[in-house]
Parts: sequence; C-alpha cells; structure tokens
Amino acid sequence: MAIPAKYVGRQQEITDLFLEIMNRHMDDFMAGKVDELLHLQDFAAKMFLHPIHVSNVIKAHTGHHPCYYYEMRILEEAKKLLQDESLSINDVAIRLTYEKSNFTKWFKKFQGITPTEFRKEFGFID
Repeated sequence: MAIPAKYVGRQQEITDLFLEIMNRHMDDFMAGKVDELLHLQDFAAKMFLHPIHVSNVIKAHTGHHPCYYYEMRILEEAKKLLQDESLSINDVAIRLTYEKSNFTKWFKKFQGITPTEFRKEFGFID
C-alpha cells in the first residue's frame, strides 16, 4: 500500500525542518555561540513536535534515524578539526564534547579508521 502524497509531503517537510534546525545548531556550536550539543527531544521541541513522531517520520521517509544525520554532521566537523595540526586528538574530542577514548571509538565506528589513522592517511601527520 502506497503512502498518500500529502503524507509524503509532510514527511519531507519534517525532515527538511529537522535538518535545517540541526545544521543551524551545529553551525552555532562550532562557532562557539552555544556550549552544548542538543538532543533529539530538543530539536523536536523547536519543531513543536513529539520526538518519537519526528524520529518515526524521518526514519520512514529516509530510512535513517535522525541521529544518523546528526552523527554524520559531527563526523564532518571532526574531520575538519583533525585537519588542523595545531589541535591534538584530545583537543578535537573535547571540542566535540567527547572524552578522547570515546571519541576514538566513535570516530572509528563512523569513519572506519581511528583519528590518528585518518591524520596519517590524509597526510596531516607523518
């Protein structure tokens, strides 16, 4: 059974709004305008929707949980920070609100290599 077009349109609208709010928040976080990373319930509150609804709609529409998009954005920022040779891996972890060991595990889970391997592979360290 196909999903009626009006619901698909609303799913896209909710997904787009989530991504817009999430990306704006990450921009503000990276610029130092906010100190903490938000959670799904915080984004949903900004959308005036229940977090379970937001999660279900985005998952149904895209095949990915909203956290996937958040993790990918954080990964993007982590890779940018790791390219700055003046920052240690610990500095990058702290900047992204992780402890170093947790950051290394998280980075490897999503990137497939450790932050040190990332730096070596892309020529940021010898």
